[in-house]
Amino acid sequence: MTSLPSSPASARIDAWLWAIRAYKTRSAATAACRAGHVRLNGTPAKASATLVTGDKVTVRMPGYERILEVRRLIVKRVGAEVASHCFTDHTPPRPVAPALGIPQRDRGTGRPTKKDRRDMERLRGSA
Repeated sequence: MTSLPSSPASARIDAWLWAIRAYKTRSAATAACRAGHVRLNGTPAKASATLVTGDKVTVRMPGYERILEVRRLIVKRVGAEVASHCFTDHTPPRPVAPALGIPQRDRGTGRPTKKDRRDMERLRGSA
């Protein structure tokens, strides 16, 4: 494991999000801040907002929100394992989509017979 670089006193939020690998590029992190997808301690954050240790950062991703607590400040991009030591992830687990009870025919059984078709219609509630 590589060692963590020395921690600065403060860091820009867009640079930190890029450094911990929340976004692929710094410009993507900046764009997310401009679009209002990033919140710092509950308020919308500009890209130039400064972070200190202990801040809560909420990042809206497609389909879910990540809630991160700043444990260590970094401004240079580092490996994923090293970056994971710089924040605590408080994101709740995503809900599992309920499995639909759609009956499936066995593969290779051919076309449904008239009886099979009537059974399927009865299950669907039509007829």
